[in-house]
Amino acid sequence: MSDPQRVRRVVGRTVAWGAPLLALYSAAAVFLSITRHPRTDDASVRANIVGVSANVSGYVVEVAVVDNQPVKQGDLLFIIDRRPFELAVLDAESKIKLVDLQIQEYGDNIVSARSAVTDAEAKLLYAEQYLARIEPLLAKQFVTPDDVDKAKRDVRSLKAVVDERIAQLKAAENALGQVGDVNVRRTAALAALEKAKLELAYCTVRSPVDGYVTNMNISPGTYLKAGDLLFTVVDGSQWFVMANFQETVLRRIRPGMKTKVYLMAYPNSPVEGVVQGIGWALNMPYEVDQNGLPTTQPMLDWVRLAQRFPVRVTLPAANEGQPYRMGATATVIVFMDKTSTIPPWVERILPDWFYGLPLMPDRPPELSDL
Repeated sequence: MSDPQRVRRVVGRTVAWGAPLLALYSAAAVFLSITRHPRTDDASVRANIVGVSANVSGYVVEVAVVDNQPVKQGDLLFIIDRRPFELAVLDAESKIKLVDLQIQEYGDNIVSARSAVTDAEAKLLYAEQYLARIEPLLAKQFVTPDDVDKAKRDVRSLKAVVDERIAQLKAAENALGQVGDVNVRRTAALAALEKAKLELAYCTVRSPVDGYVTNMNISPGTYLKAGDLLFTVVDGSQWFVMANFQETVLRRIRPGMKTKVYLMAYPNSPVEGVVQGIGWALNMPYEVDQNGLPTTQPMLDWVRLAQRFPVRVTLPAANEGQPYRMGATATVIVFMDKTSTIPPWVERILPDWFYGLPLMPDRPPELSDL
């Protein structure tokens, strides 16, 4: 046998035996990595949303944004007709001036009532002194019994007058509405003015957060009622992924773990995320949610499947040209440690889209997985 034939035979046998062994080794390494690092394709991008509504009723006179427009916190969204509320402010301001005049009048009434009390008390004092002078004279018959009786009646009558004048003084003081250093009449008028100013300020509606206008459908001339939800602003300051993991793998996931998130919109551009927390409660499937709990539907309804709980994964700021969109489909892989079970040369030859495949096996974890 010639040397070239011998070389070809050795190479052929090496390839024939080595290729299957290499394939098996690579497949085992990949499968071990998949089972060691929990993953799910039942995930979607989320963000906090702020419902924009009118705090006062009125006609829209200006709309400053359009649907799907990015906005900054404080940007003008729309304006409600201000004229009725400007008149309400003027009315409240005039009522404060009127209250000031009333307070002055009530103060004058108090001064008059105090004078009346002083006059009545002086007359009562004179009547009591007069009775004290003439009552001893009755025994000496210098005065008649009628004179003494009349003096007593005068004393009783003047006491009633004093009590009446004191009651009128208290009524005048109550009418003033002064409690310590605070006049409740003027405080109420000031509160009404502040309320009118607040409602006037509500006519100008601005964005509460940095984000994106969504589902907007209003135009100038639309009549709004207070409390009506008009549209939504998606808060763009913090994005996260809600990834539903089977309960059988939750014990291997902890807050703070690093994740790799593949978005279907950008399969070749994975982003690094961090596990923020794992859901503690779940609404049962096919039941009406009355407690504000998340609901995840099982994949099948004729087989007993492990329940899925939402795991919140925070995302970094979006790359330029690849914005996040709420509801976008995602695949999440949780890395339990820094060591990789895939040989580096295998990782180099695997395409990026491979990591976004839904390869999470639907089986209970084994001890070898931990």
